[in-house]
Amino acid sequence: MGKKRLDSHEFVVLQTKLTQALQGGGIQRIEKQHEKGKLSARERIAELVDSGSFEELDMFRLPETSAFGSEKQSFLGDGVVTGSAKVDGRFVYLYAQDFTVNGGSLSKTHAAKICKVMDMAVKAGVPIIALNDSGGARVQDGIDSLAGYGDIFLRNVMNSGVIPQITAILGPCAGGAVYSPAIQDFVVMTQSNSYMFVTGPKVVKSVIYEDVSSSQLGGANVHGTKSGVAHILSDNDQKALFAIRRILSYLPSNNTKQPPYSPPADKWDRVSPKIADIVPEDNHKPYDVRDVVNEVVDSGVFFEISEKYAPNIVIGFCRMNGRPVGVVANQPNVKAGVLDIDASVKAARFIRFCDAFNIPLITFVDVPGFMPGTDQEHRGIIRHGAKLLYAYAEATVPKVTVILRKAYGGAYIIMNSRHLRGDVVYAWPSAEIAVMGARGAAEIIFKKDADQSGNPEAYIKEKEIEYENHFSNPYRAAEKGYVDSVIIPGETRPKIIKALEILAEKKDMLPAKKHGCMPL
Repeated sequence: MGKKRLDSHEFVVLQTKLTQALQGGGIQRIEKQHEKGKLSARERIAELVDSGSFEELDMFRLPETSAFGSEKQSFLGDGVVTGSAKVDGRFVYLYAQDFTVNGGSLSKTHAAKICKVMDMAVKAGVPIIALNDSGGARVQDGIDSLAGYGDIFLRNVMNSGVIPQITAILGPCAGGAVYSPAIQDFVVMTQSNSYMFVTGPKVVKSVIYEDVSSSQLGGANVHGTKSGVAHILSDNDQKALFAIRRILSYLPSNNTKQPPYSPPADKWDRVSPKIADIVPEDNHKPYDVRDVVNEVVDSGVFFEISEKYAPNIVIGFCRMNGRPVGVVANQPNVKAGVLDIDASVKAARFIRFCDAFNIPLITFVDVPGFMPGTDQEHRGIIRHGAKLLYAYAEATVPKVTVILRKAYGGAYIIMNSRHLRGDVVYAWPSAEIAVMGARGAAEIIFKKDADQSGNPEAYIKEKEIEYENHFSNPYRAAEKGYVDSVIIPGETRPKIIKALEILAEKKDMLPAKKHGCMPL
């Protein structure tokens, strides 16, 4: 029996439904999005994915509830566009909330569509991308909308460390909705139209009498500089979506794959005669560690993450001889590169992500220690600093460390030292590895003798120089095997690449356990 042909009536019905679904909440509402400088849900997908690759799912689904007049706002697709696509030729699943339909609010059906593509993504072993633009829970759905959020959160947790999860906040994201992005790996926010908060300005004012705007409470600048929730800040939708493409370019599709190789335009054995001049000999003088990173990585291309949050430590992605690598570097240009609470948590989270997805780590060290003072101690620098220690010690990916200048005290240990299973530790000749700076050490060791010397300042200065000559160099650590090699600064790039190549197949085992108890 032959295949039934589509008759004219069936064709008209299909075309009508397709037109209705593609228009979301209607042309006028789409135009309002444009007036705010926002793209529609489908325009965002088209901007993100490879041309013609998007395959939509559940286009014709409708909301199940009709309570409180919600049947009058019933639209095909129910406020979220879901499906699969390719980004730079690689498969992803994604969903884009449609603010033109009930403000993109989450109903039972809306949540079910999202859960379906999340389940399909983990089965296929490909990333899931979320484009958020939602007013929150669909009030008319009552408890079903809250259940929907719970179903999404569970999948975020189960998929964590299995497939990459990336979200863009392209409009409002409030209440329980904020916890799905918070669990995901990377959050991109737009400067003008996006905000995130658990409770909005009206509730804040009614409960604690604080008068605050949405942007002041949870705008992109707040989350990019103060809370650390946002990893990338973009001017508009287009740049936010490009940032997602760029992040994906460094990531494997899942935790069983290796990151994508890209043939390098740079020579693997390139030396940098000027790199040593970037770091001042005086260890009190600041410099921008990103200048060092740019000299080392392929073609000087470094993609920084969380640039404006805890800027005293730098994290991001690069390529070394074509292979993606994660970079962690102390930043002497900000707070002398000291480790504080925010820097510790920022770096620890990044290290754990790289470890989960088989991305090797390079650590550039120039750290005077941990931030002192009652503020840091009372807010838990011990507990939060331990997260960084834990992350480095737990990571099993190839880990290469380069000590550029100073590495003092506990901060030396924590910054991927040999003692925490750093695989290869290099040091520049300018490196100073000691319990503390020479002046402080001299004052502690020789205080009593200085007081009896008749000229305490001169005596301490003499002992400071003596301590520097003894400890303020990398050779004591090299003699004991804590530093594998003292290298010429200009040869840093080829040395790292050689180390990463031989470590490419390394096996580092963890003891059998359900999971460790990180000091959260």
